[in-house]
Amino acid sequence: MVIPRPSSRKKRKAAFFDIDGTIFRSSLLIEVTEAMIQAGLFGPNGERLRRSYSRSFRRWLDREGSYDEYIHDVVTAFDSHLKGLRRADFLHVARQVVAFRQNRVYRYTRDLVRDLKKRGYFLVAISHSPHDVVMPFCTRLGFDKVYGRIYETDADGRCTGRTEYLDIISDKAKILKRAVRLENLTLAGSVGVGDTESDIRFLKLVDRPVCFNPNQRLYRYAKRAGWTVVIERKDVIHKVNFAGGQRVAPRVLA
Repeated sequence: MVIPRPSSRKKRKAAFFDIDGTIFRSSLLIEVTEAMIQAGLFGPNGERLRRSYSRSFRRWLDREGSYDEYIHDVVTAFDSHLKGLRRADFLHVARQVVAFRQNRVYRYTRDLVRDLKKRGYFLVAISHSPHDVVMPFCTRLGFDKVYGRIYETDADGRCTGRTEYLDIISDKAKILKRAVRLENLTLAGSVGVGDTESDIRFLKLVDRPVCFNPNQRLYRYAKRAGWTVVIERKDVIHKVNFAGGQRVAPRVLA
């Protein structure tokens, strides 16, 4: 029997999903940061960490500031307090967060993941949240490959404060291309789902870009590019296909 070379295997269709705010109805990074503060893993620095992003959080709640500003402050605060943390402690809290928050997802994207899985798509999750919390969350949903922030640890299993492969994880388009190459995927018939302008670079590479609950900048780009926009609010899903100016009647969720 002749075993075909990897390059000669039939390539699989792929779907690429941002996770925070797109499938998960919050940010896994925010949830795990708050859980770690409550668990006392940052010691006396925990409240100082929280105060460093509390102002941008209040501004976002009051619709005076942007969510991007808020999440940027959380990432900066988390990274600056990570050094010396035992990875085992971090993993313990991450598992608790996933167990408690696993079902806090949007119905549209949850059902889209299930449908694409049944149709044989290779599902790729791309997130800027820590891999240790994104991995268990996405695995339970049926994803085949998960990309997230990986933190360097020393010989004692403590975080050094540095993020590995930062040049790759910071660019979702690079991650998409890497996954296509390593997993023997094809972009023919591919699907991509994102929610902010930072997702534009990878959404431009797929055949079927979907902007789910987009922020204003992504919405404007999607309108110009003729992409599909989906809004899920409470128990209603509203879909707009800008390619043909088609507006699909809102669907009320059961």
